[in-house]
Amino acid sequence: MTDMLTPVLSDNWDTERPWTLESYEQTGGYAALDTALGMGQDAVIDLVKESGLRGRGGAGFPTGMKWGFIPQGDGKPHYLVVNADESEPGTCKDIPLMMASPHTLVEGVIISSYAIRANHAFIYVRGEVLHVVRRLQRAVQEAYLAGHLGQNIHGSGYDLELTVHAGAGAYICGEETALLDSLEGRRGQPRLRPPFPAVAGLYAAPTVINNVESIASVPCIVRNGAEWFGSMGTEKSKGMTLYSLSGHVKRPGQYEAPLGITLRQLLDLAGGVREGHELKFWTPGGSSTPILTAEHLDVPLDYEGVGAAGSMLGTKALQIFDETTCVVRAVLRWTEFYKHESCGKCTPCREGTWWLVQTLARLEQGKGSEQDLENLLDTCDNILGRSFCALGDGATSPITSSIQHFRDEYVRHLTEGGCPFDHAASTLFAPAGATA
Repeated sequence: MTDMLTPVLSDNWDTERPWTLESYEQTGGYAALDTALGMGQDAVIDLVKESGLRGRGGAGFPTGMKWGFIPQGDGKPHYLVVNADESEPGTCKDIPLMMASPHTLVEGVIISSYAIRANHAFIYVRGEVLHVVRRLQRAVQEAYLAGHLGQNIHGSGYDLELTVHAGAGAYICGEETALLDSLEGRRGQPRLRPPFPAVAGLYAAPTVINNVESIASVPCIVRNGAEWFGSMGTEKSKGMTLYSLSGHVKRPGQYEAPLGITLRQLLDLAGGVREGHELKFWTPGGSSTPILTAEHLDVPLDYEGVGAAGSMLGTKALQIFDETTCVVRAVLRWTEFYKHESCGKCTPCREGTWWLVQTLARLEQGKGSEQDLENLLDTCDNILGRSFCALGDGATSPITSSIQHFRDEYVRHLTEGGCPFDHAASTLFAPAGATA
């Protein structure tokens, strides 16, 4: 089964001290930078377009096309901003990547900045992950000392400054325009668009904002070519990616595989669901994506396949839940998170998420009536597509999909006057002596 894995971004994670510049260069690090600097800037953009690389942060927008939106010859400074504010419940791919091999990201930043003609780049990382912040800062320092950053990089005449910025810990700052406001020193809240960041982004200048994994994928494309990258994955979802398995699975962790692999295959690689239990439901891309069930085990995990199944690939955060898990309680916990993290700028999200929590909590306690399910769906309908950003939409996804797949479980809470599940048995890490 391991021949289904395609370790590229994670290929050096098991080497000795892979986070150091010395170790990274021993495995070919920064060779792609030399190749890119020998190409024209437009040629690098065309190469990324040809590769079919799509944004790995959730939306799946073609990366090269995004770069191509930056106006050229406008006389304004251009900026590259890397969104490393990973905080979606269940999502855990960017932080391991930055911890294990930060220079992969740094090299990708330099090549990407060169392509879009930016002379200043930023990595916006969560302030809570202090160990990651320190590792990134050291990697950037090493890159400066080695001449990979700064003035006249590798004698090419190209200059780049790279700043690691630690955010203050708000989920909303994972939204690109809220991230920009935070980076400028303001409260992180989504901006009204247009204008879009490619025209007026950071400091009102043309800006590209990409996810960590998207930028980290650029050096291998430059090094190996678009055809090599396109040989993995599917026709419309090309390349390899990091799938994050967590929850009720024997061997949770990062599995780097081609886009289009199925959950059944990934579970086989991970040893399956924990002993004596079976899959009940799962998220294909974090808690903001509609949940799927065991019926969807053979859905190709690419943008088109998951979309056709009624969900979104998102960040490829595969949270696995077995039959001991109460879906109502799980959805309530996710919704509490979104209510807490709403920035409060727009009414549908600010008020809607509060009401969602109140209704879900009442249902989880076995109170209320079946009419509350219709009220939940009506509230979700009034949030979906009516918020400033995708946080509101994401808050509705687990609710509407769980009612679609597990309506009888919601009703069971009402008929039995409370939650019928043993929560101790459903914990991911059962206490000592437990039989879960």
